[in-house]
Amino acid sequence: MGLDPRKHLGKDIGFLKSYLHKLKELYGINVCGEGGEYETLTLDCPLFLNARIVLDGFKIVMHSSEAVAPVGILHPLAFHLENKAESCSSSGIDKTSEICKEKVGLVFEVQGDCLHRPEATCQSAAEVTKLDEVAERRLHISRTKNHNTFSICCWLQDSCESSAGLQEDLEAVLRKIELKLVGYGFGWENVVYIHLYIADMNKFSIVNETYVRYITQEKCPFGVPSRSTIELPLLQVGLGSAYIEVLVANDQSKRVLHVQSISCWAPSCIGPYSQATLYKEILHMAGQLGLDPPTMTICGGGATAELEQALENSEAVATCFNCSISTSALLFVVYCSTYAPSSERHRIQDKQDTFLKQMRLFQSDKASIVKVPDPIFLYVLVPDLPKRAHVEIKPILYVPEDADVTTGTVQELSCVRMPSYWGFQHAHWHDSCFQKCVVHGKIFAVILCITSEDVLKICSESLGGDEGNRDYQNSFQEEQMERVSRFCIYLLDKLYMQDNFSWDDTQNLRFYFPTSLGVPVEALSLMLTNAFNELAEMGQRVKIGEEPIFNLVPVLGAGRSATSMDNIITCELFAQKA
Repeated sequence: MGLDPRKHLGKDIGFLKSYLHKLKELYGINVCGEGGEYETLTLDCPLFLNARIVLDGFKIVMHSSEAVAPVGILHPLAFHLENKAESCSSSGIDKTSEICKEKVGLVFEVQGDCLHRPEATCQSAAEVTKLDEVAERRLHISRTKNHNTFSICCWLQDSCESSAGLQEDLEAVLRKIELKLVGYGFGWENVVYIHLYIADMNKFSIVNETYVRYITQEKCPFGVPSRSTIELPLLQVGLGSAYIEVLVANDQSKRVLHVQSISCWAPSCIGPYSQATLYKEILHMAGQLGLDPPTMTICGGGATAELEQALENSEAVATCFNCSISTSALLFVVYCSTYAPSSERHRIQDKQDTFLKQMRLFQSDKASIVKVPDPIFLYVLVPDLPKRAHVEIKPILYVPEDADVTTGTVQELSCVRMPSYWGFQHAHWHDSCFQKCVVHGKIFAVILCITSEDVLKICSESLGGDEGNRDYQNSFQEEQMERVSRFCIYLLDKLYMQDNFSWDDTQNLRFYFPTSLGVPVEALSLMLTNAFNELAEMGQRVKIGEEPIFNLVPVLGAGRSATSMDNIITCELFAQKA
């Protein structure tokens, strides 16, 4: 109110100072624009160590021409950098600038462990009492063993009747993870990525309000973690309303991209998270929706159009790190919501394959782009996504520090004797159960899919002659699931040995299971725990602690293609050597 895009966009803030104060007297606006009255384009500040931005040309794009409150966007057409006369070490540069040794585009690079770690969130006596009550409701933790980058997962395992509600459950889980981080000598600033699973996407705003009480810019001075938020059928399997997995780094040498303002090149963050975080040559990208960047609305055209827009957004983010999703991606997780018609799902996969193929051809003549083996894919069916989107994609990319490094798959070690646990012997059909991507002998990603047909083969020795008449998706017995759980651990261990990796290299290990499986989550967790314990006793290749090294993620379905998300169980594993 009182601001006209045609008159005031592109003006220096100092030029408008007196006018803004006048508007404050007339209408009570916030002079600094904190009420959403306007956004600023920063052309120079102390963080810009070497040069300032000079805007050579722009145009005003009208978003809304309402008489009372018109909305417009300043779209830069041409600009250049102008070197600063003063050096970076001048007295005008604050301590924050001294910490930031290097800037690349919109990317913060944090060097060393030089920042003071904020204290854990203060709690009142009532909050502590509430946390004690939560502990009685069975608050669970899992943790992988990688020394450089490990995951911590926390969830409430109780019936839906005893769940206190999404906000209370989320506070309990966040507080528990925060205490765990402090116990390890870390804080939220060490967190690289957060998977936030909730029971009701309609409460997304409440989730963000609760989330920012714990994860703030003050605690993460150079960028909050990247994040993916997904609705899962948590209550249907007897879990609480909030379930969180965090990826933790043992130092702060990360680079973070945060898109805060409306732009035409990439969507701004719709929550308190960063678009991407690069750590130890792995680029962890936030879940990408089919958002049109200038308007921040889901693009029309259904699931296929949303997927294409999400891929374009992902490519824009990847470009900031001098890479491409078509040549640097290791793994794509594609979440499909139930709002996407089943008839569109085959077109989703076709669109993704076509987009990546065309992008790969476009990138083929760029010598600076590092090319890795073909990525692997996992499709997951979930109840809902933010903004009621049909599709969300979550890419993981390899961005080597040395651009000249050669990449490729590592040859399997034929001299290594393959394990033979629980009576399982190597068979050629095992190869059809997994997708694998191994890069430079130090990065290892696997998607393991067990279908009902695979279950027939796994359990053929113990099921008798009527196995062909069983409906595994609806009447699965725990004794067969125990056999399948052991097979999954056996096959993962075999793949680790083939490529000279160990369980200590694991960063995250997720087992997705459909709610229709009919096996209680406690029983499934016990089966996998027992399998790992037995593996440790047989080969001592895995170290067992008080906390499991895996997460159980309930979904509506999962699979290696968008048209067959009907696996009995699906495993996603990511490992990296130090």
